[in-house]
Amino acid sequence: MSERYESIELGDTGPAAVRTAFANQVAYCRANGAPVTARIVAALGALLDKPATEFARRMAMWEGAPLADALPLRAAGGLHALHLAGTAHELAPIYADAEDINDAAIVAGVIARHEAALLPWLDGPPQTNEAGRSSNFIAAMLWLADHGLPPRFDCLEIGSSAGINLMIDRYHYDLGGVHVGPQPGAMAFTPDWRGNHPPMQAIDFAGLKGCDVAPVDLTDPAQALRLKAYIWPEHHVRFQRMAAAIAAATAAPPDLIRANAADFVETELARPQAEGTTRVLMHSIVWQYVPADQQARVTAAMEAAGARATAERPLAWIALEANRTVHYHELVVRHWPGGAAPVKLAHAHAHGAWVEWLG
Repeated sequence: MSERYESIELGDTGPAAVRTAFANQVAYCRANGAPVTARIVAALGALLDKPATEFARRMAMWEGAPLADALPLRAAGGLHALHLAGTAHELAPIYADAEDINDAAIVAGVIARHEAALLPWLDGPPQTNEAGRSSNFIAAMLWLADHGLPPRFDCLEIGSSAGINLMIDRYHYDLGGVHVGPQPGAMAFTPDWRGNHPPMQAIDFAGLKGCDVAPVDLTDPAQALRLKAYIWPEHHVRFQRMAAAIAAATAAPPDLIRANAADFVETELARPQAEGTTRVLMHSIVWQYVPADQQARVTAAMEAAGARATAERPLAWIALEANRTVHYHELVVRHWPGGAAPVKLAHAHAHGAWVEWLG
């Protein structure tokens, strides 16, 4: 049965928008195999009408746009962190998906007892650094190579979080029968592939560099715990991937710097580009968190660089982002010269479980 979503715009604000954001997040979690996370978000949403703690009051009177800010997932991440750390045993029955318990009462009690630890989780957006999304990046690069762009990619990623997707050259992919990358690889991905397979092309990487306003060091257990807290507990394979990513980063850290998206893109695009390489800007589930003025700067910088691009030094832009109207994610590509118009290559699961290829 399909879930029902209430109408809300990304930038909507106010108490009604907060309640709608929580209700829609519950529906989204249920539709995407995350019933426990749906229960946690629903329990948080039940506190909005009569907020009895500062944590609940901050949610209910959220000053920003709750959908764009991913407010429900900020709050849910804090509770999951307490559960993972073993400091709020009362949550265990919910995370075990036990029946006949009062989720809202349990969550309210935990918030009251652990409010000091939970409040900072409302201060920043979730960092869902999901390696499974990289299958989309690889598929897009295969498509770009098939369209005549040099198959050697100099990749720039914004919103890199811990840089998990900056290690995509170490992973193996089976994309509808098209194999890319070393075997067995630090991780292996075989998403449920729907539609035709992507083009069969040989690709490699000239560089992989990323930025984040708050980069995460995977080799620091406390920082890794924060990333784990944003993983939906039902998705066991994602915890396995996180362990593999920690091992890979320990062996050789990804090239990741602290910077905002606009500064990073402008600086990197000003670097000389080697002949016979395709420079690529890529990002996944991050654009909504980039402030509007930085979005405008990134777009302007890419289009200006695109105007200078040549067949020997082309530019591409790969984005896997949410379409909030249809409630799934879209893989969209632009490239220069000659392909500045956005092309939708796929619909995709947010965490890499499936890809519906349209390219």
